[in-house]
Amino acid sequence: MTLTHILVFIAAAALYLALLPARWRGWALFAGSVVAIYWLQPPIRIRSLDFVFPTATLALAALGWAITRAPEQRWSREDTAAALVMAGLVVALAFGRYLAPELRVTPSRPPNLLSVALAMLTVAAGLIALARLRDPRRLLVPGMLVILALFVALKAPSLAESAARALREAAGQSPDLAQATELEWLGFSYVAFRLIHTLRDRQTGKLPPLSLREYVTYAIFFPAYTAGPIDRAERFVPDLRDLPGPSAPLITQGGARIAVGIAKKFIIADSLALFALNAQTAGQADSTGAMWLLLYAFTFQIYFDFSGYTDIAIGIGQLYGIRLPENFNRPYLRRNITLFWQSWHITLSQWVRFYVFSPLTRYLLTRRRKPSPLVLALVGQMVTMVVIGLWHGVTGPFVVWGLWHGLGLFLHKLWSDRTRALYITLRDRPRAARALEIAGVVLTFHFVALGWVWFALPELGIGWRVFRALFGG
Repeated sequence: MTLTHILVFIAAAALYLALLPARWRGWALFAGSVVAIYWLQPPIRIRSLDFVFPTATLALAALGWAITRAPEQRWSREDTAAALVMAGLVVALAFGRYLAPELRVTPSRPPNLLSVALAMLTVAAGLIALARLRDPRRLLVPGMLVILALFVALKAPSLAESAARALREAAGQSPDLAQATELEWLGFSYVAFRLIHTLRDRQTGKLPPLSLREYVTYAIFFPAYTAGPIDRAERFVPDLRDLPGPSAPLITQGGARIAVGIAKKFIIADSLALFALNAQTAGQADSTGAMWLLLYAFTFQIYFDFSGYTDIAIGIGQLYGIRLPENFNRPYLRRNITLFWQSWHITLSQWVRFYVFSPLTRYLLTRRRKPSPLVLALVGQMVTMVVIGLWHGVTGPFVVWGLWHGLGLFLHKLWSDRTRALYITLRDRPRAARALEIAGVVLTFHFVALGWVWFALPELGIGWRVFRALFGG
């Protein structure tokens, strides 16, 4: 999301609040989100792919809704209207192929109208077929597997490069120029987790009935589309059904949050990025002190980048009447790694805890030979953190980063289990308790900072060299 995007979203919010009656605001967010995901999508060198990816997002969201409908839920006139609006907007955007580049919403020339129309008809046929199923719940697991397969194909460099080569051949372009980085499907990581959440919650009976318009708006809500947070449908939809009118607190709070986010992202984070740790700067550092400076710069850059985008998303959401969840809560000031992960990328941590850690530990406890509490904690925390690492990319450095934090969480559990009596005695010794808390903050901060080495660098070999340089090796 660029400054131009942000300013346009703010201007649109002013018109939205000033002109639209309450009954049309939900429809405006639905239609605006559909158009926005095409506008936000960056250009891709493979022909038409930057139009195909947003269209595929809409198709996945629509089919996800059809699979997750409650058994008693019937196809309504509103659902038909939402499907027609969505298809009509996609076709209208495809007409941009006949406009000058500066007048298009899409980043490049859309594909021909016949291809787009056939794609819309295919999705419509899928929706109709799913609507006729008496119990679409048997498709919940296959739906999750399809999303996970797409996720792995996009995140694993070798698979992504193979897919890029195949797509280039299909588009009549040279496959020799294929690169894994070409498949930049903007927002897919966040949309995938939202869709899996709804599929899993329908499986367990926790998902409330949603209309097609509500479901798609939740899945692609444009302020949170590019960088989160990962909201939950049962929290999001009540706001969508009761959108407020214009008010001074709504505007001032949202505007202030956007201003803070812009300062974090475009001033602080982008300035730190000029000398933060990466593969290039790592090779230029000529001393241990210089390497630590690069690492500290990256540590704060990634925080201000992620939290800045979150502030912008929350602020824009407030302007439109949607309260997005908080995602960061002063994580670098936490006294242990467990509290850090309760304060860093909170919605991602909660998602993985709910859909990975809890089911995994429950499964292990149902086995005839139950693991010991320590083994249960070790396996659960390692797997959970590796999943978070793989969510960022299916590569060795992200796996090591996940293992690093999984081990840290396990060691903290061992420490906390053995020092409970000590902490109880510190209640009457405030100075000692404060000193221990400060030491915990410093230790946790540096543990997290050292973990960022694996996150920042593309290869394990470079990471090992940086580690040796940090400690004078």
